[in-house]
Amino acid sequence: MEQAKTVFSGIQPTAVPTIGNYLGALSNYVALSKNHRCVYSIVDMHAITVRQDPETLRRRAREVFALVMACGPEPANTALYVQSHVPAHAELCWILNNFTMFGELSRMTQFKDKSAKHADNINAGLFIYPVLQAADILLYDAHIVPIGEDQKQHLELARDIAIRFNGIYGDVFVVPEHLIPKLGGRIMSLADPSHKMDKSDPNPAGYISMLDDRDTIIKKCRRAVTDSGSEVRYDPAGKPGVSNLMTIYALCTGKDTDAVSREFAGQGYGAFKEAVGEAADGVLAPIRSKAAELTGDPARLDTLMAENAGRAAAIAGPVLNRVREAVGFLPRK
Repeated sequence: MEQAKTVFSGIQPTAVPTIGNYLGALSNYVALSKNHRCVYSIVDMHAITVRQDPETLRRRAREVFALVMACGPEPANTALYVQSHVPAHAELCWILNNFTMFGELSRMTQFKDKSAKHADNINAGLFIYPVLQAADILLYDAHIVPIGEDQKQHLELARDIAIRFNGIYGDVFVVPEHLIPKLGGRIMSLADPSHKMDKSDPNPAGYISMLDDRDTIIKKCRRAVTDSGSEVRYDPAGKPGVSNLMTIYALCTGKDTDAVSREFAGQGYGAFKEAVGEAADGVLAPIRSKAAELTGDPARLDTLMAENAGRAAAIAGPVLNRVREAVGFLPRK
């Protein structure tokens, strides 16, 4: 994979990923790994900006690692690892804190949103975690960062930090570009299609978990909020609920939304919702099965995590050394 561009992406282990995470990100992990050097991180360091139960966090990190591995990214081209297993993230974050402006961080929309949700715990980590995100990306010379629309502001900050640092010290960092999928970048809640599907949603009817069984998936799709009328037509503004289900079905089957409209012409929402559930389970069932194999063999899972952390550290090390030399730190012996 010489000369291949590097892709970086991270996923928090705060809950089991949803079908929205799979269709919007994890399925692209597999596609991108065929022709790129891919670095995928289970970002447990980000997770603790909000209080976590330690045992639950450890269990979730293992579950999410297994699920991403079960999706099938190309092993030869992929380093899939747990963020806290690579200490270079924290070291680079501290250095980059000194090249990030207070005003830039105070304008971050997600800081404002999370502060409102967690008013009793507005900690410094919550404020500076966009710098840790920048460190995650810049540490691997990432050229491409697949993101949803809601992450564009954070990637722009990472680019600004890299450009600022390079302006002082020369071409130390690769300046990353974003990649936003045309369809599926924002799967919406089944219970409220005006909001993004969220794996931490307190209402389980709003999302399909990647670990939900077939019956649960179909039941959730049957109960999904739709719109007045009975026409299966893609119209995100006028028919947001149906359009969201059409997006899920299209991505699960490889069809476009026009083909989906033709397939269900005159059939009404009942048959369509049933088909969405079947298609979703068809995609997720083999991933659930493979993930169960991995989590059922803890020793094998530990070995995979250690091997992948080593691969990630080997990529990160030279970049961190460039940064340390640029800012004037003594070399490690």
